[in-house]
Order: sequence, then C-alpha cells, then structure tokens
Amino acid sequence: MPLQFVGTIESLGSEVAGLSIGDRVMSPFTASCGACFYCSKGLTCRCSHPEAQLFGWIQEPAPGEPGSSRPRGLHGGQAQYVRVPLASSTLVKVPDDVSDEEALLLGDILSTAFFCAERGGVAEGDTVAVVGLGPVGLLAVLAARHLGAARVFAVDGVPGRRAQAAKFGAEPLAPEDAAAAAAAATGGRGADVVLEAVGAGGALALAFDLVRPAGVVSSVGVHTAAGWPFTPVDAYNKNATLRFGRCPARAYMERVLPIVQSKKWPFADIITHRMSLREGVRAYDMFERRKEGVIKVVLDPWR
Repeated sequence: MPLQFVGTIESLGSEVAGLSIGDRVMSPFTASCGACFYCSKGLTCRCSHPEAQLFGWIQEPAPGEPGSSRPRGLHGGQAQYVRVPLASSTLVKVPDDVSDEEALLLGDILSTAFFCAERGGVAEGDTVAVVGLGPVGLLAVLAARHLGAARVFAVDGVPGRRAQAAKFGAEPLAPEDAAAAAAAATGGRGADVVLEAVGAGGALALAFDLVRPAGVVSSVGVHTAAGWPFTPVDAYNKNATLRFGRCPARAYMERVLPIVQSKKWPFADIITHRMSLREGVRAYDMFERRKEGVIKVVLDPWR
C-alpha cells in the first residue's frame, strides 16, 4: 500500500515512450499494457499482460501452484522511489492546473467513484443513495450529482462523514433511518440507484433494501464473505440489477481529468490529514478506528 501515487520521473527504462525525466505523473492502482483485449475495451484493471499487476499487493504462490514460484504483485508507493512496469501505458502526465492531491485521487478513489456511479446508470433526475461515506463513498456523492441526480441520500454511521456529505449537497442519513427516508421521498418505491462503497455484508443488504424494484445496485466495495445477504430469488422478485467489480482506473483517469480541471467540484476536500511516511502506522490506525475525524490521509515520503 498505497495503491495510488503521484511523483516525478527520475529515470526511464529503454522501452519507455512518451515520457521524459522530470515529468510529473500520476499512477492508477494497477499497471496495464494498453493493447490487450481487455485494455482495448477500457477494462484496464483486467489487463492480461504478465506485468499488469496491482501496486501494493504481493501474493505468494500457493504450495504446488504451477508456473513461476515468484510472488505476484507490485510494491506500493510508500517509498521515495517506485518502479512502474509498463510505464508508457500506465502513467498519466499531470497537467499544470491539477494539484498533486487532485491527481492522487484520480489514480484510485475518484475514478472508482465515477465508475460506481456510471455503472449504476445514474441519470438526470434520479434519486440515488450512497451507502458508506469513506473516501470512495463521499466522492460517489459528487459523481452522482455530476451525472444529474436530483436527490442523493448519503448513509453512514459516522456523524462526521455524514456532515461532509451534507457539504457536498447530499441528504445525510444514519443507516437505521435510510430505508424509511428513501421510501418517503419516492412514494414508497425506493432509490433508483444505490451505490455501495463499503464491502461488508450489512452494507450490501442495506443497499438491496434501499433500491426500488427494477433499480440498480452498483457495488465497488471489496466483498470477502462466502455468501450473499440476500438470495437469488430476492433479486428475481425485485427485478434488481446488481453490478460489481474493480474500477479500470487507468481508463477512467483521463475521462475524469477534465472534470477535475473544471474546478466545479471540491474533490480534494475529503483529504483531512497530511502526514509524513514516518507516521504511516499511526495514519493507518486512525483510518481503521475512524479517529480524529479522519477521512482521507495523504502520506508524503519526503517530509
């Protein structure tokens, strides 16, 4: 960890094209080749190149696993220098009118928020509910508003995060109040689209309860449970559309970049703490425990 980072190019491999030493660049959370079947369809998170792996995630091979005995994955950006494979197709130059912090968000959570909202099909006039107001969920509030949602309900158990969502133009709700509020606002139907950004069974169950019949639940939370909090027949009876998956951040970065450059939306306002890399353990503890009003922490390896 972390999955996303911003930096300046210090050296280049012999096969790198389109980049120069001194360029300020941002990286998505996966490397990608830009040319394979999946990249050509904009699904850069599923690039089939052997070096197209996740930053900040190292997986040891299972005992007896065929093929290479080398670990898979790439070291993350918690260092002063990071090696980026497939750099020509992975890195994106940062324009002068985009700050390092805005660029940092584009590499993962801002792109993921727009991916979540677009996969949900958020359209002009929709009623949208966002379940989970961590960094991705808060940015999903802004993404839904950008796509034309008329009302956005923002659901989280942490009062400070609900307060930030209210600043972004959402109607904040505690989880226990969300279903009744969404029903009351829609003549009993429920939300047209629910964006789930937690990755926990309870959050997914709430998202399913909030969505109207024939609505869409778009989930970008990383779910690790062995089962579902609802059954296939529940989904059938509700005519629900369920969409899950990892964001193709590299494909989204350039799409969302003009929105960042417009300065219409205060995306970087979710950054509550700026700390040195030496304070990384404390930063993770703060985030895990939701202490000191933390939402998003930026680590600076040069401080």
